[in-house]
Amino acid sequence: MTVDGVYEAPGGEKSLGERSGWTFPYANEEMMKFKHDELFSSDALLLGRVTYEGFAAAWPTMQGAGDFGERMNGLPKYVVSKTLGTAGATDGAGAASNALAWNNSRVISGNFVEEIAKLKNEPGQDILVYGSGTLFRSLLENDLVDEYRLMVFPVILGVGKKLFGDLPHKKELKFKEVKPFESGIVVVTYTK
Repeated sequence: MTVDGVYEAPGGEKSLGERSGWTFPYANEEMMKFKHDELFSSDALLLGRVTYEGFAAAWPTMQGAGDFGERMNGLPKYVVSKTLGTAGATDGAGAASNALAWNNSRVISGNFVEEIAKLKNEPGQDILVYGSGTLFRSLLENDLVDEYRLMVFPVILGVGKKLFGDLPHKKELKFKEVKPFESGIVVVTYTK
C-alpha cells in the first residue's frame, strides 16, 4: 500500500490514470525474495472476488514464474464471494460445485466468518491474503486477522481506495517487527 493507505491495484488501474503503476519502480530482488518467502510460508490463499479474477486470469498461463508460479497455481485458494458463479461446474454427478476453474480454487459464499474460522483451526502454515481490500476489512471487523503485514511503498497517491476505511470500532495492535528495503519500501508487521 502507499504511505497514504491506498491499496488499489498497482498497475493498470484506470481510475488512477497516470498514477497507475506506482509499485513498479520499487520492484527489485530484495522485494521479490520477501514475497517468495511469504508465499512459501503459507499453505493457502484467501482472496476476494476481484483479486481472484485478476489472479485466475494471469497465473495459470504466466510464463517464467518458476517455483513462485508453481506455488501460486498449486496452493489451495479460498475465494470469498456472494456473486462469483461457478459457470455451470458440477461435481461429476451433476450437482452444482463450488470449485472454480483455477486449480485448487473454492468459493466461500455462505457464512464466511464461520468458514474462515474453521480454516484457521486446521493444522498448517499461514493463510495468506493478497490485495482483497473489501475482504480484508470484513476479516478485520470480525477479528479474523492474526497478523498484519503491511508493505508500505514510499509513494503518496492522494487518490484511490484506502485499505483502512471507516471501521465500526477502534483496533489496537501489537508491534512485531519492521523490515526496511533499500528501495524505500518498509514492511511493518503487527499482531492482534
